Amino acid sequence: MLVSACSNNNTKNAPVYEVNFKGEAQGTTYNITYFASDSIVGQRQVDSLLDAFNLCASIYEPASIISRFNKNDSTVRADSLFKKIFNASMEVSRRTSGAFDITVGQLVTAWGFGLKNKEKINQKIIDSLLQFTGYQKIHLSENRLIKNDSRIMIDFNAIAQGFSVDLLGNFFESKGITNFLIEIGGELKGKGTKPEGSKWNVTVEKPSDSANSPKKQQVMVKIENLALATSGNYRKYVEENGIRYSHIIDPSSGYPAKHNLLSVTVAAKDCTTADAYATAFMVMGMEKAKEFLKQNKDLGLDVYFIYSDQNNKMQVYTSEGFRKLIAGN
Repeated sequence: MLVSACSNNNTKNAPVYEVNFKGEAQGTTYNITYFASDSIVGQRQVDSLLDAFNLCASIYEPASIISRFNKNDSTVRADSLFKKIFNASMEVSRRTSGAFDITVGQLVTAWGFGLKNKEKINQKIIDSLLQFTGYQKIHLSENRLIKNDSRIMIDFNAIAQGFSVDLLGNFFESKGITNFLIEIGGELKGKGTKPEGSKWNVTVEKPSDSANSPKKQQVMVKIENLALATSGNYRKYVEENGIRYSHIIDPSSGYPAKHNLLSVTVAAKDCTTADAYATAFMVMGMEKAKEFLKQNKDLGLDVYFIYSDQNNKMQVYTSEGFRKLIAGN
């Protein structure tokens, strides 16, 4: 849908158009808004890019590169997209000492967050699956995924949506579009500004009681040339005997991460980084995450943590940089 905007920002008397469209991808939805005077990117192009990414990195696509690697198909080779998301994942794994780890595929499946329903879990099963977990047990060589054990399965779900946001953002910029907001499943990036010069308004969701609860705003932030990603334990979980098990698996224990953090929102220059570290911090827990941020200031990350205190009341920790993003500050 095209709507003329009253601005000649970055152009000489040329009208600037606002373009909005939304769709479905990766089991969730996407929303895109951008401003341009001539170069127009259509929804069909966006869907084509997302479909191509699925054929690379989706475990739900049987013919994808990742699915074929997980099946130990000796004929499959990594393409440029696979290598980029793989290398990005491995870098975060090294930085976080494995708090973020794409080799959790077997554990994710066992807990019912992959291609199969949840299994009956006990410590013996967890111990048997942990031997197939560990980012040090895989590497790429001549575009082939080399595993220490053929039963290792990888899963990009903790970084894929953020990577997809960057993929689309890079495409938009290649077309000369430098003012846009791209959101996929809650992970987003705002580039440039609106025609009148205002920043993009986005919200951090308030943790809910159940997966189907209406979404409520926790806080509004204003962003420019920045990405945000949120990871939480309240939307995606399995429930058994009245106990909820989060979809965020701790690679060291094999169990869903369990502590007082309810959600983590990370601000970074790119959405791939924001998405991966949001998951890593949910695994670490708040105190370890705060210590990590102190020791890794070069990453340029800012955070908004929502947690429950000793009285089970919701509290917030906000980094200094993130506090400046909050509307009204």
